[in-house]
Amino acid sequence: MIQSTCRLLVTSVTVTLVTIKTVTRDERLSRAVWDVLARQGLERLTIRAVAAAAGCTTGLVMHRFPNRRALLRHARDLLHERTRERVERLEAGAATPREALRAVLSQGLALDAETTAESVVWTGFLAAAVADEDLVSLHRANNRAWRERITRLVSAAGLEQGETVALALISLVEGAAALASADPDAYPAPVQQAMLDAVLAAFELR
Repeated sequence: MIQSTCRLLVTSVTVTLVTIKTVTRDERLSRAVWDVLARQGLERLTIRAVAAAAGCTTGLVMHRFPNRRALLRHARDLLHERTRERVERLEAGAATPREALRAVLSQGLALDAETTAESVVWTGFLAAAVADEDLVSLHRANNRAWRERITRLVSAAGLEQGETVALALISLVEGAAALASADPDAYPAPVQQAMLDAVLAAFELR
């Protein structure tokens, strides 16, 4: 009876340790994919580079991500989840639809190290997606959700032609973020925010 209890306890501990190890490995690989694309750029996103960043073998990376497309898909999924969680939090905490609109759009600018890295990942993925139908389909699906959110917020703020205005605002934000990620001195955070506020004011949303 004592031996059975001990065996059950050891088995339980072993399973728990294996689970923790698996989660830690997956998180390390996930972080490596993000860091390589965000810090080194699209051209250097390879199985070998991710393995070096994660401190593991290329075989281990390929077990999780069999090719470069899988790496890119994972980076785009991470970006979608990170921004979705953030905008939902910002929208929920805003007092009015107009405050929510400004907050949600602002987080899409390249205002700090985190959002600049996100812009680099986004532009890198988009560049790769142009010639890849699978990747471009993923981009369109995620972008559709983003457009629908901004359109809803513009309409909630009381403006007609919500979809057209939403597209104009999204184009400004994504364009400014892309430009700022490549030339931060020309597009510092205060300038990006002023650009957004000027366009919101022009549409009488400020």
